[in-house]
Amino acid sequence: MDDHFRPARYSLGIMADMQSTFHRALQTLLTELVDGPPGKEAFILNPGDPGLIRQLESIDAAAASTRPMAGTTTVAAHADHVLYGLTLLNRWAGGEANPWATADWSASWKRTTVNETQWRDLVKRLRDAFATWRTAVANRTKWDDITAPGAISSAAHTAYHFGAIRQILAAQGRHAG
Repeated sequence: MDDHFRPARYSLGIMADMQSTFHRALQTLLTELVDGPPGKEAFILNPGDPGLIRQLESIDAAAASTRPMAGTTTVAAHADHVLYGLTLLNRWAGGEANPWATADWSASWKRTTVNETQWRDLVKRLRDAFATWRTAVANRTKWDDITAPGAISSAAHTAYHFGAIRQILAAQGRHAG
């Protein structure tokens, strides 16, 4: 076989270092998205951005339940959808083989309006689910061709919906970030 097409072989030390780098990078991105950039460096958000949870804590149930225009969804629906995805990830991280097999993604979009108590509870459950997921990521020692992209997609999925939330807030005339 031509050496050009031969798969690269890595020593255990290099692989361990790659795993460590992967862990740190994913933890950094999740922290930035959820809590805002932890220092001067920011990879997704602007420096000083409050992050998703503080952004959600800064609005009330009325804002979370307001559709900026007909045919669009609400901040509450996006938050509930992200929570649903994290719940599936946390079930998987807890040992369930395939929680996605019975997932009902359409159900995660049905909570479009909330009262103040429901809104505060939703944000708290989202904060707790992120904490559980970040702990699971930190404690995982092996990543493969399924688990690594799955974990990375959790940051991408969160970033996408955070952006959508910001657009809804901007359409409402509210300061977003």
